[in-house]
Amino acid sequence: MRILLIEDEREIAEFIIRGLRAERFAVDWTSTGEEGLGWAKVNDYDVGVFDVKLPGMSGIDVCRALRERKKEFPIIMLSVTSDAITKVGALNAGADDYLSKPFFMAELLARMRALLRREHRTINPILRIADLVLDVASHTVQRGKKNIRLNRKEFSLLEYMMRHAGTTLTRGMILEHVWDMNADPFTNTVDVHIRFLRQKIDEGHNIKLIKTVHGYGYKIEV
Repeated sequence: MRILLIEDEREIAEFIIRGLRAERFAVDWTSTGEEGLGWAKVNDYDVGVFDVKLPGMSGIDVCRALRERKKEFPIIMLSVTSDAITKVGALNAGADDYLSKPFFMAELLARMRALLRREHRTINPILRIADLVLDVASHTVQRGKKNIRLNRKEFSLLEYMMRHAGTTLTRGMILEHVWDMNADPFTNTVDVHIRFLRQKIDEGHNIKLIKTVHGYGYKIEV
C-alpha cells in the first residue's frame, strides 16, 4: 500500500512515517499542499493523510482539488483543532475521516484500515494461494510447513501480488504500490526482488506460484 502524507511539522511527519513503514506501507511525504497535489495527479495512492493547516495551499484545498479531478482514494485529515466548523469543512471538501492531534499511531492505522476495508482494498488479513499463507497481522509467511523469512520490501511485494492473485502486474504497477517516490523506475529493482521471492517461495517446490508474463510483468497463481 502506498500513502501520500502532507504534513508540515517534521516531528509529526517522522512519527507517522515510522509507524506506517513499520506496518510495511510505502510513504511519500511532502510539507506543502502544492507539491502533494502535484504528486497525487501523477501517482496512484491507496490513502492520503493531510494536515488541515499547511503553508500556502491547505489540506482541505488539496482534498477538494483532488475530488474535482476524480481522485477517489480515501483521505484522512489531521488537525490540532477539533471544532465542528473545521470538521464539516474537511468532510464537505471530500475527506473520508478526520483525526485531531495529538493521536496514537494505532488509531490512525485503525482508521486507515477501516477506510481500506470500505473501499474493498483490504480483504482478509490471512492470504492463501495453494499451500502459501501470508498473515498480514503477524507479518509471517509459510509455505507448506516451512516458515519463510522475508524482509519488509519482500513481504510488501508478496502481499501486493497475493491480493491481486491471477492478475498480471506490470513493473510500473508494482513500483507504484510497493515502493515510494525514491524508487528509480529505470532500474531492475522489481526484477531483483521478484528473483529473491522466487528463491524463497518457489525453490524446492514442484508447483511454481510466481510466474513471468513475458513483455508485461509478473503474477502469482497456482
